[in-house]
Amino acid sequence: MSINIIDLGQCSYKISLEQQNDIHLRVSEQKLNDSIIFVEHEPVYTLGKNANQNNILSNYPKDVEIFNIDRGGDVTYHGPGQLVGYPIINIKNLNMTIGRYVHTLEEILINTLKVFGISAKLRDKLIGVWVCDEKIAAIGVRVKNGVAMHGFALNVNTDLSYYDGIIPCGIDNCKVTSIKQLLHKDIELKLVKDIIIKEFEKYFN
Repeated sequence: MSINIIDLGQCSYKISLEQQNDIHLRVSEQKLNDSIIFVEHEPVYTLGKNANQNNILSNYPKDVEIFNIDRGGDVTYHGPGQLVGYPIINIKNLNMTIGRYVHTLEEILINTLKVFGISAKLRDKLIGVWVCDEKIAAIGVRVKNGVAMHGFALNVNTDLSYYDGIIPCGIDNCKVTSIKQLLHKDIELKLVKDIIIKEFEKYFN
């Protein structure tokens, strides 16, 4: 079964969340194949269901919207230059645990970064993908009726200054990085997206 690819381009968080909920329902009802929504958001901070509101600092940029949502994890930033993916996949049909699913997302991102010559890794007891001690990708998911939603955010050409307004993922002194910062050049988001799609097909087809 092929994965359905939905590319929203640049889109507000509110609209993309409405799309997610609609597609999640359709996948849950088996009216649509497993899908991935790709999007590049306008500046937004999202807080997971158990997030600490104090992890948004008082000096945060006031052009950033804030959303409380039902994914796991704490606070993170989405914005231009960042590739966000929302895989909506029936992991129950795949006999896949939530933990295994999250680890698979991490592996997909690590493999993607390897294509660019970037050696990324996991960190013990921390979800996401890291280059040395700097976080390059955040992951937060929710599983409802056996179907996963929300997903990952990979910093490609992201303006990292927006992270100064939060304690990323609730981790004190958490440093962040991007592909651009590591390679000293802009990378086309479509190129990254195409690699991620190929990686997903290896694991989920």
